[in-house]
Amino acid sequence: MKFTTSTAVLVMVGVASARPDAVRFSRKTRVSMKHRREVPQEHSHEQFLTGVGLALNLNNVDNVQDPVFALLGNAAAVVGAGDVEDPDCLQQRVADQAFTNAKAAGDVEGLTNALIFRALERNTGSVGQASVLCTETAVNPEIAALQQHQDPASDGAADLNKQITLELAVQLAAIGADPQLALQAGTFAPGEIGDNTGAGNTCDVADDPVGCIFSQNLLVEDASADEIDAAVAAAGGDAGAGADAGADAGADAGNQECVEQPAAGDAAGDAAAGDAADNAADDAADDAAADGAADDAADDGAADAAGADVNAFSGSLGADPIAIVNDPTSDRPFSVNGATFVNAGAAIQRACDVQKNACANAANSGSSDVSVSDCDAQQKECIAANANVAKRGIAGLRARQAHNHARALDTGACGSPAISFGVQADRKEESFAPADAADFNHGSALAIGVIADFICSQLSSKCQASDATVQDCETAASAAGGLKGQAAADAFNNALGV
Repeated sequence: MKFTTSTAVLVMVGVASARPDAVRFSRKTRVSMKHRREVPQEHSHEQFLTGVGLALNLNNVDNVQDPVFALLGNAAAVVGAGDVEDPDCLQQRVADQAFTNAKAAGDVEGLTNALIFRALERNTGSVGQASVLCTETAVNPEIAALQQHQDPASDGAADLNKQITLELAVQLAAIGADPQLALQAGTFAPGEIGDNTGAGNTCDVADDPVGCIFSQNLLVEDASADEIDAAVAAAGGDAGAGADAGADAGADAGNQECVEQPAAGDAAGDAAAGDAADNAADDAADDAAADGAADDAADDGAADAAGADVNAFSGSLGADPIAIVNDPTSDRPFSVNGATFVNAGAAIQRACDVQKNACANAANSGSSDVSVSDCDAQQKECIAANANVAKRGIAGLRARQAHNHARALDTGACGSPAISFGVQADRKEESFAPADAADFNHGSALAIGVIADFICSQLSSKCQASDATVQDCETAASAAGGLKGQAAADAFNNALGV
């Protein structure tokens, strides 16, 4: 990146009507800011900037003037930050609220835009300068798992940005979007440190609706398509889930109408329930093998107890090591300062970066006999020291997935709690319904939440299922929330292993 003596920041003009989807942006007015920063690039990924703005304005609780401010340096960001007091957290707050709004609206495209926006690079003061991480914990774990790309000329940026892209791919797959879209969050080729001409590798074209980094072929992808697929597979996701999500994106998820269904159900539902029961029996036969895999992962050094700190780095130059808490029983088994991660690598990167930031703050304040370059070197040592932790994390995750798939649900007096999606007997359009209509007698609904909540309630009351199964059902309902169509049904069923 380069930097220049002036910047142009767009001011949003909101045009709203009674319908939320009537909200639009006008970014034709520019305001000059009197400060120095990198070459402008906040409009380089314009399609995601526009998309996240639409989702944010469905309920803009922090009164952020426009998402574009979240991609600027702090001096410019505060101008449009609304009620957000920490400019280092403006990008996360915008993405988090947009994700919340899109989830409530059942908008997979909105969820996708929010995730990608969270991972975009922010402008900083000079070439090679990394932006500061937000220390708040996002409301949505999908957003909390991410951080912004860093200046590609900054120290260690290639490895860090690749890790961010792979984690983004995992989160995209989790919501039913195409994980390969994570590559579009990438940034430019590295600039030359010390070059102040402003003629770098960036672009900033506000009237390019897609984004000049794409139309001018300036995007440098952080990973290969195969690496994306491998990361998603390691996290237990479906690399091809995006096709279903795209097909369902226009469906009406807000209609929660219910229609009573005859107790006998339809033949297709009964068949699905029978198939699910057969599959559960077959899977249960593999339980011993899955237990062995989990034991092997533990023997290899994975943490056995929930809440164990697995950070293998002990260096404390300028700041103490940051705990990487491992809960082997969780689907997101690693956490750092409250942010949870599927992959150990992303958690390690976050912990080492947080320690580096704390160290740099100490160096800049003069409270410690340490330099910023010392902090950078310590961060690399931290990542290297945890290399084996990352490998064990992947092995342990695969073992847990195998074990959870093999564990038969205790549904009490009832059969399979699976949800089917398609044209049901009581409705002409595609909708959701219990696969086992005999034990879960409920008509179809256009929103999966109606069926999921009913099934969980029945498991707890009528079925007298175990507390663990009821809890698993509630977790599955949360996993399906915000998704549409077959992707939502798959998320619910996969979470329960049915």
